[in-house]
Amino acid sequence: MDLVIDSNILFAALLKESGTSDILFTHTLYAPEFIFEEFRKYKDYLKGKTKRTEKDFNELFDLFERNVVLIPKEEIEPFIEKAQKISPDQKDVPYLALALKLKCSLWSNDRELKEKQTTLQVYFTEDLIKML
Repeated sequence: MDLVIDSNILFAALLKESGTSDILFTHTLYAPEFIFEEFRKYKDYLKGKTKRTEKDFNELFDLFERNVVLIPKEEIEPFIEKAQKISPDQKDVPYLALALKLKCSLWSNDRELKEKQTTLQVYFTEDLIKML
């Protein structure tokens, strides 16, 4: 299954070992290209919050970078206006625009995103675990 992955999912996978890490490598995942800029900005903060060793943290981060297909901003721009109309929160607009472009679902644990817009299918991590 193709999925657009929300940054909150990657943050969660980096912080603790869970089913999230397993799902990351069983689907084709897409994200706006800026997603790893966010991670690099918060990398030291995240390392301080995790129980992972620095080596494990860095290896997992590297795996994310190799396995998530990044889509340039220019490719999602034509979908931004529609995404703004359906998004309950402006921070989710790039992810919704990308899902609209790719005609695929979104993986996010954002309850508001799942419940307040009906244009796109949004899966919580627990939904995907049940599907495995």
